[in-house]
Amino acid sequence: MKIRDLDHTPTAVNAEHASLGLPPVEHELIEAARHPVLRVAMWAVVVLVAGAVLTLGLQLFNRDDGASGWTLIRETLDSRVFWSAVAVGLLAQTVDGALGMAYGITSTSFLLATGSSPAVASASVHIAEVFTTGVSGISHIKLGNVNRQIFLRLLLPGMAGAITGAMVVSWVDAALIKPWISAYLALMGLYVISKVFRKIRPHRGEPRHVAKLGLFGGFVDAVGGGGWGPVVTTTLVGTGHDPRTTIGSVNLAEFFLTFVSAGVFTLLVEETPWPTVAGLVVGGLFAAPLAALLTRHLHTRVLLVLVGTVITGISCWNLWRALA
Repeated sequence: MKIRDLDHTPTAVNAEHASLGLPPVEHELIEAARHPVLRVAMWAVVVLVAGAVLTLGLQLFNRDDGASGWTLIRETLDSRVFWSAVAVGLLAQTVDGALGMAYGITSTSFLLATGSSPAVASASVHIAEVFTTGVSGISHIKLGNVNRQIFLRLLLPGMAGAITGAMVVSWVDAALIKPWISAYLALMGLYVISKVFRKIRPHRGEPRHVAKLGLFGGFVDAVGGGGWGPVVTTTLVGTGHDPRTTIGSVNLAEFFLTFVSAGVFTLLVEETPWPTVAGLVVGGLFAAPLAALLTRHLHTRVLLVLVGTVITGISCWNLWRALA
């Protein structure tokens, strides 16, 4: 039997546990942000995000071809690709804000429908996600939402899967892989819908096969442009594990696998997806009010059905076009 060091202070979390007849949370979770491993992880996120911003700035304003950074910005603002990505980013981030998942599969489905190749679509989504997942990961650490064991067990396998997936989707001919990606996204849409009919089964033991789950989740996330949350988070939470610490741990690990996959895409994808990346980021900035509106006026089950249906429908359309 595990010896538990319980925190008995009158916190909001302990009050919620008491109302549900659960024991207080452990000190390890309350003091999570102070653990050396998570402190290192938090500062790693800060350094990597700052490095990404600096690198993008240097690429924009210190180009070898002599083009002015401001000229490139104006050209981007005038391009149809940018504004299409803004719309996609707005929709995808609204979905993610309302459901806490499905940003990647939503945005990739729409980008494929607008003519992007699987590699460019996935690269755009992952580069844009570096910034959002970085902020999310830091927030979860500061709020004590990270289970150190789950995070560490997901970290390296997830990164390995993401690197492998990014290399596969970058090297394989787009015409060959697009039908498979569309089929995968259609299945993910059905998987989102299936959550309406699933019930969480109580689970008291330690999570099993976390490393294998992280490896698979990282691979399909990079290949399909999304799926880490639906695959990993819903599997762990769906087996009855604590949603708060599971979501926090998975989100923190997601930053690192997103960062490495974005790096691989930057090196291997010949077509530079910066207008698409910029559009996804800009669109996502304005999504919070819409997500709040959806959450307030629509039941979660309705949202799941709507989102899953849209993703499945668009992916089936992409599949039909790819095979036609």
